[in-house]
Amino acid sequence: MTAEVFLDTNVLLYACSGSPEDEEKRRRASDLILNSRFGLSSQVLQEFVANALRKPALGISEAGIDATLELATYVPVLPITLELIVKATSLRRRHQLSHWDATIVAAALEPGCTTLYSEDLSHGRTFNGLRVANPFI
Repeated sequence: MTAEVFLDTNVLLYACSGSPEDEEKRRRASDLILNSRFGLSSQVLQEFVANALRKPALGISEAGIDATLELATYVPVLPITLELIVKATSLRRRHQLSHWDATIVAAALEPGCTTLYSEDLSHGRTFNGLRVANPFI
């Protein structure tokens, strides 16, 4: 799997959001999806579907969920394996991250991504050569 950047769940959610309040974030998220060589993880896709269903205010339809899953067939999607969870556990302990954030970081490090786009982690923070960038600030 090769990818330059890794997308966190919130990027996918904003790209599909039908909420008028999310217009600027939708534009930025869509730009990332259209103009970068990105990777995802199965965790990111699971979180996307769960949040799209759980948060009706986002306005993400079943068609939006299907379109995002179709998009994922064209990009590298890293599976969550025991090896990845072990790496995430080490990152969690070393960097005081939540388990879920550590798993995203571990997944982004696996294919050698240099940037993780997320609004959930500290903008500018680095993990073994991976830089976190919040595309919404």
